[in-house]
Amino acid sequence: MGTVDDYLATLTDEDRAAIARVYRVASETVPDTEQGTGYGMPALLFRGKALLSVMRTRSHLGVYPFSADAVASVRGRLDGFEVSTGAIRFTREHPLPDDVVRDLVLFRAEQIGAKR
Repeated sequence: MGTVDDYLATLTDEDRAAIARVYRVASETVPDTEQGTGYGMPALLFRGKALLSVMRTRSHLGVYPFSADAVASVRGRLDGFEVSTGAIRFTREHPLPDDVVRDLVLFRAEQIGAKR
C-alpha cells in the first residue's frame, strides 16, 4: 500500500471525506508529519515513526495510532465507539470528534519524541 494520498484516491467520496478529515486534523495538530506506511498501512509519520493510520474496513472506519497507550489515553471519551487495544472504530455517521483526534496524536507524538 502506498501513501495516504494514494489510499484516499481509492475510496468512495463519502469514505474519503471522513478519513481525510481525521488525517487533516492529525497533520494540523502535529505539523511535522509526512506520509508513509506503518505496518503496511498508509500512515502519517512523525520523526520517521508511525503516528496514525486511518483505514476503511467492510463494516467501519478505524483509527490506528500504533500504540495501546495512546488509545488508552482517550478511551474515557469514547462512549458510543467500539475500542480495542490498538484501534478506535467509527462510522461516517458517528465520526471521531476532532478534540479526541488531537489529543490522540499529541499523546502519540510525545511517545515518539521520548523514544529518540
